[in-house]
Amino acid sequence: MAESAFEHLRARLADVVDIRGAEYLLKWDQSTYMPPGGAPARARQRALLSQLAHERLVDPEVGRLLERAEREVADEPPDGFEAAFVRVARRDFEREAAIPPAFTRAFGAHTAATYQTWTEARPADDVARMLPLLERTLDMSRTLAGFQGAAEHVADPLIARSDFGFTVAMLRPLFARLRATLVPLARRVQACEAPRDDFVRRTYALDEQFAFAAARVAEFGYDMRRGRLDPTHHPFAIEFSIDDVRITTRGRRDYLVEALACTFHESGHGMYHQGLDPRLEATLLADGTSAGVHESQSRMWENRIGRSRAFWSYAFGPLQDAFPDQLADVDAESFYRAMNVVRPGVIRTRADELTYDLHVIVRFELELELLEGTLAVADLSEAWHARYEEVVGVRADTDRDGVLQDVHWFAGPIGGAFQGYTLGNVLAAQFWDAAVGEHPEVPDDVARGRFDTLTRWTRERIHRHGRAIDPLALIEQVAGGPLDTGPYERYLRDKYEDLYPSAG
Repeated sequence: MAESAFEHLRARLADVVDIRGAEYLLKWDQSTYMPPGGAPARARQRALLSQLAHERLVDPEVGRLLERAEREVADEPPDGFEAAFVRVARRDFEREAAIPPAFTRAFGAHTAATYQTWTEARPADDVARMLPLLERTLDMSRTLAGFQGAAEHVADPLIARSDFGFTVAMLRPLFARLRATLVPLARRVQACEAPRDDFVRRTYALDEQFAFAAARVAEFGYDMRRGRLDPTHHPFAIEFSIDDVRITTRGRRDYLVEALACTFHESGHGMYHQGLDPRLEATLLADGTSAGVHESQSRMWENRIGRSRAFWSYAFGPLQDAFPDQLADVDAESFYRAMNVVRPGVIRTRADELTYDLHVIVRFELELELLEGTLAVADLSEAWHARYEEVVGVRADTDRDGVLQDVHWFAGPIGGAFQGYTLGNVLAAQFWDAAVGEHPEVPDDVARGRFDTLTRWTRERIHRHGRAIDPLALIEQVAGGPLDTGPYERYLRDKYEDLYPSAG
């Protein structure tokens, strides 16, 4: 019997997935154990694999197979595996095929050079060196967006690359509403006396921090038989297959919170991939449906669990056992409060839960203004500092801790990356409310160190589908309604007015 067009297409695209997996393995090694001297060769190797995956995806034969496969699945349920496979393959094929190979090569060469220059300019606090490169990045970002056809806003095609279905028209009012809620709440909290947290700044051996965090994420449901935890400079989760999903973390000997928060966060990403339906293995569906939904899973485990009073009523005992000398004079309630101290700062990746989204809002607003042409690259540094004072309430002394702090604009396009972080926080609140609505025992389970009900719920309702259900449809299906900041705003108000009563 002749192989169907669908099966032929699936086999060809499995090669794309496997080539990407090999490139991801090189990335993981580069970020964990590769000696520094291997960087030039590793850049060459990764570029080749990335090019091969792209060429195989946009091969004209894939387009012909797609046409035949679309006819074959025309009568299949639209939410079925084959129909979803073909729909997502068509989307990815058209998006990538619209980008001329010459532009892909030129943009890759430009961002590689820009990233390398950034690694030198940031420690030197030399923003002037980056401005000409940013000008070129901005021009190329607009060009990249234009390849996707007409759009209501120039940023929409860039946003769609990571959060399909979302647009500036949807996100601007959402960010404005959060800004209006979070800025005054953060100011009120900042004016209050902070809880004691000196004990988290005592000396803690890193190996013991990582061992404690690893034990907790294994309890959450991260499967160490199909994953592992390793240290790195900038934590991430990465997948080579559904059964090989690795997470990384970082920590400081003089700040216990960082290793805990980072590990809990990345375990949420890791569990998303480990929870995919095995049928999605080696397909384009084997990924999170969007950056925002992916981030909702990491934020839920980092914040809704890992920074909760219920969790620390259970987990503080094992933590105190691991560090008896450092925590002899501390109790569970004090540690919970220390995990939630609010101190507005200039660095996004070190921000507390309450002010984190303010950092994202600044970036989102500025990149839209750059793309629209209402903000010049030459004025970006000062605009950054002014916006930080206005929104976060602090001002960096340097550009190193200002516009140069994040790698995103120096290693890829301007636009389309930052919104996912805040979407994750908003969706984490909606999904948490949905989970507790269906399983009211979840908060009490957390206090007993039992997480299986929540893990099974997220796996069944979110993880197993991968990209088979588009983000907006998944949100409606899981949360019972559209994207809504209300649950997140209520959660933050209730939590921080409880922690800081005079802020109410």
